[in-house]
Amino acid sequence: MRAHISRPVLEAILAHAQATPRLEVCGLLFGEGMAILRAEPAANVHLDPAGHFEVDPGALIAAHKAARAGGPRLIGHYHSHPSGSAAASREDAASAEPGQLCLIVAGGSWRLYRGVPEGLEPAGLDVA
Repeated sequence: MRAHISRPVLEAILAHAQATPRLEVCGLLFGEGMAILRAEPAANVHLDPAGHFEVDPGALIAAHKAARAGGPRLIGHYHSHPSGSAAASREDAASAEPGQLCLIVAGGSWRLYRGVPEGLEPAGLDVA
């Protein structure tokens, strides 16, 4: 199963991560099915943002309200790993939501995962 993202959307996510290289940044992914059409940065409200992330609950609530009103559908989130590895951590797998996409960026690279009941599974990502 492969997802799709435009180069400008991916570059905006990478720029967000590069702007704060020592902290995990995060944001929301919007689209349809496996097509990531838009990304919006969100505040990382975790108490230890150098090694963890928690998407601002207000941003999540606003995204769900907007979708119910006919806006873009929330299909997942992205976050960065300041360590330089885009591999999913145990914490990432434990917090995964089945069916949601999880894009991890680190050091200019990226990996996409899809939430499954057991955690996360790798998903291909086509950039166009």
